[in-house]
Amino acid sequence: MTYKVLIADDEPNIVVSLEYLMKREGHAVLVARDGDEALALARRERPALVLLDVMMPGKSGFEVCQALRADEATAGIKVLMLTAKGRDTDVAQGLGVGADAYMSKPFATRELAAKVRELLG
Repeated sequence: MTYKVLIADDEPNIVVSLEYLMKREGHAVLVARDGDEALALARRERPALVLLDVMMPGKSGFEVCQALRADEATAGIKVLMLTAKGRDTDVAQGLGVGADAYMSKPFATRELAAKVRELLG
């Protein structure tokens, strides 16, 4: 089944690899390069899943996730945080603001694809 997936990351190399992986998995892909754009796209396009970086210009991934959860229209969007910030406190903060899952960079593409399938399943 094809789902709409929003990739929110300011690192071009990460965006390219995630976009390739999500398209290979059969999903329609949207891309946002900062937190403000990610929030606006999520509100307008209503993706099934957001692959959300924590450290971005504008709003952080934590702020984007919190805003998505606070809005009834976007509260049901699945959020998978992908970040270089992998300390236990970072994971706890991500899950605390409502992320459905949290993966640290670098990540294995096979592991990420499996987690996306699980979240969308």
